[in-house]
Amino acid sequence: MNPCLCEEHNNKELENTSACFDRSWMFTGMTAAEEEALASNVVSARYRPGQMIFRQGEPAQNVFLIRSGRVRLGKAMDDGTEVTLDIRRPGDYMGEYVLDADLKFPVSAWCMDEVIVCGFTREQFERLVMEMPAIGLAVIKNLARRVLSLGQRVDALSQMRLEDKVHGVLVQAAREHGEKEGDGYVVRLGLTHAELGFLVGAHRVSVTRAMKKLKNSGRIIQKDRTFIVNGS
Repeated sequence: MNPCLCEEHNNKELENTSACFDRSWMFTGMTAAEEEALASNVVSARYRPGQMIFRQGEPAQNVFLIRSGRVRLGKAMDDGTEVTLDIRRPGDYMGEYVLDADLKFPVSAWCMDEVIVCGFTREQFERLVMEMPAIGLAVIKNLARRVLSLGQRVDALSQMRLEDKVHGVLVQAAREHGEKEGDGYVVRLGLTHAELGFLVGAHRVSVTRAMKKLKNSGRIIQKDRTFIVNGS
């Protein structure tokens, strides 16, 4: 990794975020001094489309914040196939496992676009927490909130009807990445039906049918890559 590329991340043709580590969910609630200490340890890296950021099974040594572009998280299965588990976007984290010295990356991360990430190593983070314990406490609290959010996604995936599963995932994504509008949310998602199928465990054709039902019922409205997701 190189010195922080925060001032260079804004590629107008890609999704991006103005957030850096000291301004993102994982480190909210810190003092100005703690934010400054954190920012002084952050370094950045740029990746090409198709390039791997980390491989499943490698020791989890780094935590990353995506500044620009999209990253696909895939898990290699026993039969040799790879299943896409999530699509991470600007403002999302990868490698939270860095908090546990014995963990390995459970998935591989592949760049779907040109990607810029900020990050730091476990060693840097541990040194920071030793010097400023309040940073560690803030991370614990914020990770607890994140676990609750992921639990809601699991609840969505446990619903019976496929259209409910798809709608639940879209609602969760809209709450995290979209804007509130009336009784719903407006969110821009670059997901194909095949990629959405990976997230809900269904074939692309089945997802297409489910999306049609959701549109006909008015639960979602789609305009190109923009979704208006209605309901909770």
